[in-house]
Amino acid sequence: MGAWRSAWGWLLWGSIFFYGSFAYADDSFGNTLETITVKTAPTTDARAALATLKTAQVIYLGEHHTSEADHIAQLEIIKALHDHHPQVAIAMEMFQRPFQGVLDQYIAGEISEADLVAQTEYETRWGFDWELYAPILRFAQEKQIPVIALNAPNEVVRQVSSVGLASLEAADFEYLPPRSDLDLSNESYQALLQEAFTGHGQHGNFDFDNFFAAQVVWDETMAEAIANFAQRNPNTQIITLAGQGHVIYGYGIPDRVQRRLGENLKQQIVLLNPNPDLTPTPEVADLFWWTEAPTIP
Repeated sequence: MGAWRSAWGWLLWGSIFFYGSFAYADDSFGNTLETITVKTAPTTDARAALATLKTAQVIYLGEHHTSEADHIAQLEIIKALHDHHPQVAIAMEMFQRPFQGVLDQYIAGEISEADLVAQTEYETRWGFDWELYAPILRFAQEKQIPVIALNAPNEVVRQVSSVGLASLEAADFEYLPPRSDLDLSNESYQALLQEAFTGHGQHGNFDFDNFFAAQVVWDETMAEAIANFAQRNPNTQIITLAGQGHVIYGYGIPDRVQRRLGENLKQQIVLLNPNPDLTPTPEVADLFWWTEAPTIP
């Protein structure tokens, strides 16, 4: 399976490498995105890669949460896609579903950015530097782009991780999919997470089955939020910002969105600045994007 790291800070495989300067249309895309890797062709230029993204209904921009470069790239991609097709939405792992109304108020200009941070309990529920994400939210407000709160409440995920899925009561499912929609059957995903679990030396009372169930609750909740929005807004392109662990191989969110919306749904998985030291495999993602030239072994 190859070397990798935890479910929260993943190192990724690449595919077929292409390196070149990014040029988008009238060059308005700037010089932010320098390196592109596509699994479908060894010589795909950046404009063609963006053209591929334009055709998808759901796009995943897999990030490292603390990487400023990843978030700059996300904003540039969002801007380019919005320029092409203004009917877009941004789906964000960083906000939990109970706070959707707060996001709606911010986009509508009814509350301030400080209110958004405070009322979504961002600092305690997500906690990464706000300024990594703030430019994306500011752009969304400026352009009146809907922002979708994807995540499950921390309290529920922690409970599952600690004492298991069976501990959840009916009230705990208010912001979760039905229990019958929590699919734990993907053995490849389980093995991938098991490697992370073991690699981090988890032992003692920390139960892997509960860990895996919590990850599935997380993934299924985000997938449901995306699918619900897509069903209500079939002409809107959804750009999803999530950790790479939730999109790699499609195991986390993408396959679960596909299950809900059908095989004809077109999705694209993008990994931003994946680790170049790992063996390239084409199953990992559709597009691999660096903001600097990687050192390729």
